[in-house]
Amino acid sequence: MSIIHALSANSGRLIRITFGPGGRERPPVRATGQAKLAKARIMMLAGGLLVCYVAIFARLTYFDMEPRTDTSAIPPDHISAARPDIVDRNGELLATDIRTVSMFAEPNRVVDPDEAVEKIASIFPDIDRKSLYKKLSDRRSHFAWLRRQLTPKEQSEILALGIPAIGFRPEVKRFYPGGRTAAHILGYVDIDNHGVAGMEKYLDMQGLSDLASTGLTSRDQLEPVRLSIDLRVQNVVHDVVSDAISRYQSQAAGAVILDIHTGEVLAMASAPDFDPNDPQADVKGWLNRMSNGTDEMGSVFKTFSIAMAIDTGMVKLTDTFDASAPLHYGGFTIHDDRDVPRRVLSIPEIFRYSSNIGTAKMMDKVGMTIQKDYLTRFGLLTKMQTELPEVKAPSQPKVWKKLNSITIAFGHGVATTPMQTAVAGAALIDGGKLIEPSFLPRTQEEAEKTETMIVKKSTSDTIRYLFRLNGEQGTGRAADVPGYHVGGKTGTANKVIHGVYSHKLSFNSFLAAFPMDNPKYVVLAFIDQPLTGVHNLNLAAETAAPMVHDIISKAAPLLGVEPDFGSNLLAAY
Repeated sequence: MSIIHALSANSGRLIRITFGPGGRERPPVRATGQAKLAKARIMMLAGGLLVCYVAIFARLTYFDMEPRTDTSAIPPDHISAARPDIVDRNGELLATDIRTVSMFAEPNRVVDPDEAVEKIASIFPDIDRKSLYKKLSDRRSHFAWLRRQLTPKEQSEILALGIPAIGFRPEVKRFYPGGRTAAHILGYVDIDNHGVAGMEKYLDMQGLSDLASTGLTSRDQLEPVRLSIDLRVQNVVHDVVSDAISRYQSQAAGAVILDIHTGEVLAMASAPDFDPNDPQADVKGWLNRMSNGTDEMGSVFKTFSIAMAIDTGMVKLTDTFDASAPLHYGGFTIHDDRDVPRRVLSIPEIFRYSSNIGTAKMMDKVGMTIQKDYLTRFGLLTKMQTELPEVKAPSQPKVWKKLNSITIAFGHGVATTPMQTAVAGAALIDGGKLIEPSFLPRTQEEAEKTETMIVKKSTSDTIRYLFRLNGEQGTGRAADVPGYHVGGKTGTANKVIHGVYSHKLSFNSFLAAFPMDNPKYVVLAFIDQPLTGVHNLNLAAETAAPMVHDIISKAAPLLGVEPDFGSNLLAAY
């Protein structure tokens, strides 16, 4: 019997044809080797797939053990958003973002927490090892910040350690080139670049934080935010205020310059202060005493008392009041300082000599109801409105009595912020128009749309005259700068210590305007509790007034005010 192998023309399969005796064909029978061949093919296919899976697994394992630089593991709420640059009115940079990186870990992938802690601590000796170990050994955690805002050198050193499950997140860090110069205006941000205080917080309140939470902020989309302050003038004010702390050994000091026609804040400083690049290092300097601290302003308030008395028509500039003897109200005695003449005084003399007795008698004539109404109109009994978030409401007696009315007339009994006192003073100088202060640029036309008339123009003219008179002949002489016609009013208020007025500690202030022949700027400076042993350095005329002199002498040329040595404002009266 012979066997012939052939391929079926139809199926292409291998078949076997068997011929019996005589050449008769037998029915075809499937080859017994076919099953073996199919099995071999399946084994080859399975082997190929296994090789592929092993290669993929090995590759994934390799990537899993590498230090990551991607941000896929970082929760969205940990991603810091970009912020716009902040510039001054002339475009000088005040705040900006700089690129940095922060180090994170995926604790569930950390192989050896002890080893990782030792390696990281070798780069950052000050790191809390116990806290770090707790983070890295938490196998249920998928993300943990280890160190925020690293320098390029620190990042390079960590990468060289080759620690598994450690990654870096590109971030932005807020940088303030001027440091402390405009700290209380700019404020600062937290570690996640969210505004915490000052204009930084204001920006978030205006919707920046909402945009950031939806991922709609980027460095390319944000236009710089321009402020009203002039960095050159801000430097002058900051230097004078900082120097006053050491010169007068005081607890605090501050100053502000306002454009009386627009309400723009051109400079403002409060000391002690802080560095917004590292705000946690100076926690005691966070308080902005210009807008968020209230004090009794002392005789500066006589400006407002005389203004309201003149404006009502109850008192004329030519009127006189007898200041020859102390006054007695409810067991309290009101008297004048030793250098005030004990005689009948005219209104200009009451202002020039800063007579408590004369002011008290004048306010007694005006009456408590009218007084309270005018102080409210001046904005001295309500919270000031401005962009800066840190604004404190003034304090006043819960129930006004006759004694309250009399003492408030010369600056005791109502505590206001220095900033709102300056704003009210600016209104009395600028034709009687009250304009809320702004830290953003504003034209005079824009300001006029929001202004409120609080006194007649003729009353404003009278206050201008009294300011100039006091600047030339009274307690404000130490503030005068030749050619700039500085006028103003001093205020020396006894500090309230444990509910009792101190006869040694004082809050000294000086409210000034210049140039008085055509006023454009108001300056207010204060010095809190000067402690030097030099005679009279607890008086505003010897402390706050010289501060204003130093500010104007340096800032006026920067503001473009040309000195005038010819005009004489007093001659017009």
